[in-house]
Amino acid sequence: MSLLSGKLGLVFGVANKRSIAWAIAQAWHKQGAKLAFTYQGDRLKENVEELVGTFGPDTLLMPCDVTKDDDIATVFKSVGEKFGQLHLLLHSVAFAPKAALEGEFVNTSREAYRIAHDISAYSLVALSRAAAPLMTDGGSIMAMSYYGAEKVVPHYNVMGVAKASLEASTRYLAYDLGPKKIRVNCISAGPVNTLAARGIAGFNEMLKHYEAHAPLKRNVVPDELGATGVFLASDGAAAITGQVIYVDGGYQIMGM
Repeated sequence: MSLLSGKLGLVFGVANKRSIAWAIAQAWHKQGAKLAFTYQGDRLKENVEELVGTFGPDTLLMPCDVTKDDDIATVFKSVGEKFGQLHLLLHSVAFAPKAALEGEFVNTSREAYRIAHDISAYSLVALSRAAAPLMTDGGSIMAMSYYGAEKVVPHYNVMGVAKASLEASTRYLAYDLGPKKIRVNCISAGPVNTLAARGIAGFNEMLKHYEAHAPLKRNVVPDELGATGVFLASDGAAAITGQVIYVDGGYQIMGM
């Protein structure tokens, strides 16, 4: 039997076929999960619509701006009406103004700091709060993080601080939702060539650096992140919550 047979999931953060969210969604689908998706803005609608259409014409696809509580409420109302309950939630949402990912962190504006934390970290809290009433049989919530949450990565700047907030939020959510058998974890991925990553100055050099210094001497590929997503969604991870799982070729263990 497939690992996720009968599971119902909701995916936030697919932008195109290179998205980490899409890699995890495909892996969930292959293991038997039935999924619903959201997209951010009309600019991405056509891309996401084409991708999720491969899962069947009746796949639920909804717009959602995670900074708007009304949008979030509408999404979970629709999911409740279609699925009746929920088992899986993927949060692969992050954003900071481009200017804040250039130059020095000390020059981050108040507004850029607010935007980065609202979209990249607080949204996990808002989505988890909305998902919990539908997770009547327990569930698995997972978010995407990066090593810049714990160590300085040049040009990652305010996004690193927002990811640190995301990881701390994961732990507090795991504590609050644990009695409901809802697990909350982060996957900290090595650099992957996604739409978001290409907005980081020096990204190509980052890929080369990881390949040279990670113990496995290579970069992570999307299918490996998908496999980790399946594990965290499955009963095999039933006792794992509040954790940051590094999928980065071992780079995180290195001191120099």
